[in-house]
Amino acid sequence: MPGKADLSGTTLPRRQLGRALRDARHALGSTLDQVARETEFSRATLSRIELGQYEKVKVREVEYLCGYYCLPKDRTAYLMAMAAEAKNKVWWQNYRHFLHEGFSSYLELESYATDFRFFQPLLIPGLLQTPDYARAVYRASAPNDPESEVDKWVEMRVQRRVRLVQRRRKVHLEYLLHESILHTVVGSNRTMAAQCRHMADASTQENVVLRVVPFTAGLPTGHVVPPFIVLDFPDKEPSVVHTEGAIGSMTFEEADDVERFRSLYDTLRSATLDDIRSRDRIRKIARRYDQ
Repeated sequence: MPGKADLSGTTLPRRQLGRALRDARHALGSTLDQVARETEFSRATLSRIELGQYEKVKVREVEYLCGYYCLPKDRTAYLMAMAAEAKNKVWWQNYRHFLHEGFSSYLELESYATDFRFFQPLLIPGLLQTPDYARAVYRASAPNDPESEVDKWVEMRVQRRVRLVQRRRKVHLEYLLHESILHTVVGSNRTMAAQCRHMADASTQENVVLRVVPFTAGLPTGHVVPPFIVLDFPDKEPSVVHTEGAIGSMTFEEADDVERFRSLYDTLRSATLDDIRSRDRIRKIARRYDQ
């Protein structure tokens, strides 16, 4: 049974930094005890740094360790920048009251990922949602909340997309959407027409792939597959898979678990319409909503 990854007490930059320093130590053939005897760090502190669990790591301490491990200047500068980044305030801090347990961990992963592969059989993924569609989703779960709360939720959705677009390292986004999503009316026919046109237009961007799993594909994997996202990262950071549902979310980091999800994804992808036929199908459904 796959386990839930423990992301508590750590962040992605700290894990990347810790892994890099651990690899540097291994390259020297040194143990934690040896490094602790010869530096200003305790063994416990070094271990926590390598696990990404040391919240107080300073840039100058990283520089010191890099010098001890004889890392080149460019690698040292990169790891020092990573240590500085680990201290930055996260952009979603102002929206924290909207975030259920586990979603803030996902937003952190999303902030550093370079490749996304979405499978969604139930709802348009947040990064593809129009403001009106996002508003309708929120209203379905909280019909009595004040309009100001709805506006804040929609603003968070928009911020996620904007921040991905503005990143220096361009991201690749691939979506596999079951056709049933396109026929599930969220909000109104007018909302759905605009949402479908938005997705079709988005799929023409060079870094976006959007494919439809048609009704005629049946059950490609032989199983009911929940929504999931495979995220890949730079600098050899291991891939993870995030799944989300009404009662919570899970993040899978074990290599075997990630590979199982990749296999499911590949099977689902093989059952999709190609890019052009998917776009045509979406635009055809948009025209139906306009009638």
